Amino acid sequence: MAVRGRHRRRQQSRINRASLTVTAGGAGLALPLVAAGTADAASADTWAKVAACESSGDWSINTGNGYYGGLQFKQSTWEAYGGGAYASRADLASKDQQIAVAEKVLDGQGPGAWPACSQKAGLTRGGPAPAAPEAAPAPRPAKAPAATPTTTPQSKAGTAEMYTVVRGDTLSQIAEEQRVKGGWQRLYQANRERVGTDPDLIVPGQRLQLKPGAATAPKDRPAPRAKDRTGPEPTGEQAAGKAAAKAAEAKKAADAKKAAEARKAEEARKAAAAKKAEEAKKAAAAKKKAEEAKKVSAPSGARFSSPVDAGTGTPYRASGSSWSKGYHTGVDFPVPTGTSVKAAASGTVVSAGWGGSYGYQVVIKHTDGKYSQYAHLSALTVRSGQSVQAGQRIARSGSTGNSTGPHLHFEVRTGPGFGSDIDPLAYLRGGGVKV
Repeated sequence: MAVRGRHRRRQQSRINRASLTVTAGGAGLALPLVAAGTADAASADTWAKVAACESSGDWSINTGNGYYGGLQFKQSTWEAYGGGAYASRADLASKDQQIAVAEKVLDGQGPGAWPACSQKAGLTRGGPAPAAPEAAPAPRPAKAPAATPTTTPQSKAGTAEMYTVVRGDTLSQIAEEQRVKGGWQRLYQANRERVGTDPDLIVPGQRLQLKPGAATAPKDRPAPRAKDRTGPEPTGEQAAGKAAAKAAEAKKAADAKKAAEARKAEEARKAAAAKKAEEAKKAAAAKKKAEEAKKVSAPSGARFSSPVDAGTGTPYRASGSSWSKGYHTGVDFPVPTGTSVKAAASGTVVSAGWGGSYGYQVVIKHTDGKYSQYAHLSALTVRSGQSVQAGQRIARSGSTGNSTGPHLHFEVRTGPGFGSDIDPLAYLRGGGVKV
């Protein structure tokens, strides 16, 4: 279409608006001839009224919506009716130059080219033509006063008013500009039957009742914001599409909330499972510790003996880099070289000889399945396979192997190999030895 107003209603025009678009070839396209004069003309005042309706009287307006100048020419229309002789776009031409091109559009299309604003401004074919402008660019005139939406009193005695909706209006904007007490909510309640269930869906042309007692805007109030001309007026199909979009957005938000709740529930379930697993782990560790303590205890009625008659030195499980396992696997008795070393309990000698870092050692397997080790010895008095009794001398202490001085290293294990050590003093105490 060539030009359009801010809130026109659908009207039948004797000229098909689609014919105003200029194609690359232009074949078969009937366009009115660009001539110096026009058969149908309107006064400059009438055109000023049309511009006030279309652009608030701003003859140099360019909002980026595809329509330019005070009379809102589409680019193809401006060029088709000779506007290029004045400027590349309508907003770059003077007021008089825009009116000259508009006269040609009026002659070719009639006032229907400005469907709503032509009626409001009284634009018709015929009337005195304005003076023809010169082709050279002219200084732009000052902006005409802004056109404003109308409010019509219902009666002279009352204070209630009616407001006609224009394109770009919102209930909140109307309530603010018309100073409606109670804001847009009060305005919506007063017009709920006209507007419907969605306060966002108001359309140009609707008549809204301003709540009785609402003050009208002062005469010198600022002009309303420019209205949106980027698309056609809302139709029933568009309104339905908007409602469907809002419903889809609401469903999306509900789905997101549901997903967030599901994630929260899953995180709580995992936290509970992790806590339960940790408690089970602690219970298993406690059980294992109790079982190990039970294993350390000697059989009821067993007679044990301290390996030497002396106090203890380095304790069991003392930590440090001096030991390959990271901690002391036995207990030390600091005694002079040659001190008698006795079997802690009865059993069978399974090893008697050199033990590497342990130096000379004796290892005895006892009747309860435990093994005792005596290390860093200076002399051995038993051999492998020999049976011994608790308290029987089996060796003499020394400082062989990896040792920093004379002492007895005493160790108790649950198996024959290194790494199965248990607390040796607890084992002795379980057999009645006071150490």
